[in-house]
Amino acid sequence: MESQPNNPLHGITLEQIINDLVNHYGWEYMGYCIKIRCFTDNPSVKSSLKFLRRTPWARAKVETMYLKMLKNKK
Repeated sequence: MESQPNNPLHGITLEQIINDLVNHYGWEYMGYCIKIRCFTDNPSVKSSLKFLRRTPWARAKVETMYLKMLKNKK
């Protein structure tokens, strides 16, 4: 496996990303920023994982939100 020293997402699971975002922002804010039902209607980590794993555009938005959160924490 290649080393990716400049990729902040390297080695972080999608589940970890969702958990970190929920702990930082909460479901309501996430649903406001990214308009997907798995964040707004009865949100759960499990339903979000299922949706994001088969929806590349939504996953990209979630990863972007995560990277912005990391940048703001620094």
